[in-house]
Amino acid sequence: MKLLKLGIPKGSLEAATVDLFRKSGWRIRGTDRSYFPSIDDETLRVSLIRAQEMSRYVESGTLDAGITGKDWIQENESDVQVVAELVYAKASFKPVRWVLAVSQDSPITKIEDLKGKKIATEMVNFTQRFFSEKKIPVEVEFSWGATEAKVAEGLVDAIVEVTETGRTIRAHGLRILQDLLESSPQLIANKTACRDPWKWAKIEQIRLLLQGALAAENKVGIKLNVAEHNLDKIIRLLPSITAPTVSPLYATASLHGKKWYSVESVIPEDVVRDMIPNLIENGAVGIVEYPLNKVI
Repeated sequence: MKLLKLGIPKGSLEAATVDLFRKSGWRIRGTDRSYFPSIDDETLRVSLIRAQEMSRYVESGTLDAGITGKDWIQENESDVQVVAELVYAKASFKPVRWVLAVSQDSPITKIEDLKGKKIATEMVNFTQRFFSEKKIPVEVEFSWGATEAKVAEGLVDAIVEVTETGRTIRAHGLRILQDLLESSPQLIANKTACRDPWKWAKIEQIRLLLQGALAAENKVGIKLNVAEHNLDKIIRLLPSITAPTVSPLYATASLHGKKWYSVESVIPEDVVRDMIPNLIENGAVGIVEYPLNKVI
């Protein structure tokens, strides 16, 4: 039997990734008990791998495909195929920033001031390349955690750290000197696997359904009925991907002698509460709102 070896990120991205696969049509179970959880697809073998290591395992062929951040691909300098960017509305799938930060009272005001200084980070290779390209000699040391505290306590002169909004950085009494990299989750694949027709078709299936689930995030479907003389008003009120679907209702002659239509559309979830009263005022009846798993 043909098999695709797929890496799921263990840690902060884990729950959101498993949920995304569920919406895409796959059930992954046992992530809290095993590094090799089960999945309801006999052509997939799932492994839980830290995002920091994922691209190395994919590049070597230990895994055919996996999900990791753009940051760790760059840190590892991995020669992999980026199949898709996976930007998710949930917090753990939002893009993040790697920033260069110093203490609030530091005399350092520009990156050139870091010449000969010490920087702590988990992204050692990336940081060394950044300063080397700028021709600024610095000492970069690996940080196992609590990186913000090291500069606050004067153990290092600056840090390169990940943040989403910058609030945590500022809360630790630090000042962002410069943004270095924006990173988002990526579906990546081994280049040899991409040349295998069956494996590439499977990877493409995963890409298609994952992106379909992402496209459905924070959207709902809405259905309603409307009489012909109000149809144009309702259509103008409804946003949609292309245009709302409009179908004539069966046996319309019995509906008070008027032609009636069924209208269906996909709309952002956050506009529904304001839109429904307007739809009713303009003649819509029988409004049904329903959740979506995928929009493809």
